[in-house]
Amino acid sequence: MQKSGETLSEKNGQKDRFIPLRKADVIQACIHDSRLSVEQNVKFADFCRILTSTLHFEYHQILEALKENYAPFDPNSDTLKLDQDSPEILAQKQQKFAQDFTQVLNAANFEKITDTDLQEALHEESLFKVRLVVEFEDFEEVVFYRRGEQQKTEVLSQYWGLKKQKIRFTNYDKVTVYIKFKDAEYFKQKNKTVAHFEPGSTVIKLFQNIPKADLEMLFPNSEVRMRNIDKAIIGGSALVGGAVVLVTKLGASLVLVAALMSYWIGLSNKEVVIGSQQLLVLGAGLAVLGGFIFKEWSKFKNRKLSFMKTLADNLYCKNLDNNSGVFHHLIDSAEEEECKEAILAYYFLLVSQSGLTSQELDKEIETWFDDKFGLKLDFEIEDALAKLLRLKLVTVMDNSYSAVPLNQGLIILDKNWDQVFKFH
Repeated sequence: MQKSGETLSEKNGQKDRFIPLRKADVIQACIHDSRLSVEQNVKFADFCRILTSTLHFEYHQILEALKENYAPFDPNSDTLKLDQDSPEILAQKQQKFAQDFTQVLNAANFEKITDTDLQEALHEESLFKVRLVVEFEDFEEVVFYRRGEQQKTEVLSQYWGLKKQKIRFTNYDKVTVYIKFKDAEYFKQKNKTVAHFEPGSTVIKLFQNIPKADLEMLFPNSEVRMRNIDKAIIGGSALVGGAVVLVTKLGASLVLVAALMSYWIGLSNKEVVIGSQQLLVLGAGLAVLGGFIFKEWSKFKNRKLSFMKTLADNLYCKNLDNNSGVFHHLIDSAEEEECKEAILAYYFLLVSQSGLTSQELDKEIETWFDDKFGLKLDFEIEDALAKLLRLKLVTVMDNSYSAVPLNQGLIILDKNWDQVFKFH
């Protein structure tokens, strides 16, 4: 695949919930917005610091729960298992992990890829011209999540670089894969050898920059198969080469074999005498035939290896993390998103002259992003307000929300922090 310089990227009609700015940049943007005094900006920076620390501790607890419940299913675990959980306990841990993991993905503003989207992707032609086959029966559960759906333009080379074709396709900035394999008994009944995964394990992977049409390459049991056009190219080459070999190299051997067959089945009365010269002709013919077959088989295998290398090279560049490392990555991303949402909602309520409804606040924040950064977002206003209400940093009356003053907010956050580890 050849990129046409800078890749053209446009948002789809649906706006994204993800805020593509760092938490520190969001805080600085609020401070530089010039709606607060110098003294208030100092207090606002302190407010953001203790608010992010509070949310960080909450997500640390979620991370510990994820680690605990995922441990029995982690195929990369390097620690000893001191106790063996019962099947009932394992089922409970699996269910609890799936629930918490889904909540983290939602907090990180990932969207679930629907079954319809997944089926469309599996039937679209790969941008990498690789045909993959996936054994879906091996899975007990398959869920894909994505963040950042965009339309991109690429220039593809065709016919050995003789033709260029510009195509538009759907691309996902991030894709998370959650797959649970069936147990060992299933693979035993199918008499299927397991090489790349452990039966009963739960595989989690995180990728970046994935075309929708290539989602099938993210399955851990995908196998490279030859496309029909590749089979036709190799088959055509073999037929032409075989005809040339038949005419130029195997003529004498074929005449001798035909004479022998005719004599043996009674079509000819002329006895064929096989001497050293005839044996040499037959041996040479068999050697040429064997060499031709080996050459064509090697071409087939090398083409398949080339496709496998293309797949491996792309996955190497696109793979961000695996298994337990994925939810470490996602916890950090979810924490960032939650902090940005809470800080923005509090800031715009703080600087408003009067209270705002959730719709008014949502519109003001989205307009601010569009005007200041050229970003069209679907801001998670309900989620942001729910966090601030839980932390008692905003009040609501007649559907109108107001932020507590900065001094009061700092006192509330400090008191909440003091209650984290309270020993009597």
